Amino acid sequence: MTLVRRALATLASVTALVLLATSPALAAPGPAPTSMASLGDSITRGFNACGWYVDCTSRSFSTGDNSTVNSHYLRIRRVEPAVNGRNHNAARTGAKSADLAGQAGTAVSQGAGYVTILIGANDACTGSESSMTSVATFRSHIDSALNRLKTGLPNARVFVISIPDVHRLWTVGKDSGSARTAWSLFGICQSLLANPTSTAQADVDRRNRVRQRVVDFNGQLAAACAAYGSNCRYDGNAVFGYPFTLSQLSGWDYFHPNASGQQVLANVSYPAGFAW
Repeated sequence: MTLVRRALATLASVTALVLLATSPALAAPGPAPTSMASLGDSITRGFNACGWYVDCTSRSFSTGDNSTVNSHYLRIRRVEPAVNGRNHNAARTGAKSADLAGQAGTAVSQGAGYVTILIGANDACTGSESSMTSVATFRSHIDSALNRLKTGLPNARVFVISIPDVHRLWTVGKDSGSARTAWSLFGICQSLLANPTSTAQADVDRRNRVRQRVVDFNGQLAAACAAYGSNCRYDGNAVFGYPFTLSQLSGWDYFHPNASGQQVLANVSYPAGFAW
């Protein structure tokens, strides 16, 4: 029995060494950046996080300077003071993946050393299921943006963040009269949120297909980032997998993260990226 244990221990050690030798290692991130830019849509703009239907960039999980949110920018600034004041928000409310290459060009012109990307919610959350962006088109848009960054900012670190699980909007809000009223009144994400109280199979299937589209988008984000190389990291679906609550959504539209939601977004995403 002792000989068997020793043999198994030796085998385990050899296996571990082989795995260590053959497993790809993430490149060390190097020094913290002295400038950064955030790309994306209304989530990155902090829309509805501080006022009625306005961008609140100070509360952006990425480049905001509000101490309560504790953004990526503020966390980096604690280790690299030179980044102070060089936190550029190139995201645009309402943006889709088709707009990302233009935003990437802005980040290039700003000379960003670190770029966050959170895009795709508006490609799935459309007026109807039929108007969602196709997976192939989405990937083409992502590749175009990443190519622009790689060409213009070859040394920048790029952090691609997964799209939140939009299906959870329906899960946490369907029993709230206020949420249902806002979704209907403002026509929010009707591909998913139309007929929110319906249990008809057609509506159940539609919601599941919208969720699957987001899953597929996230798969393409991960693959595009892997193809980019060691300067790009994907969050491993950390944001997609986070079970956000109704209290973390804006009470004006029950769609966008409020200040608490932006704080959670920073807390969940930052550790999944670069360890500056």
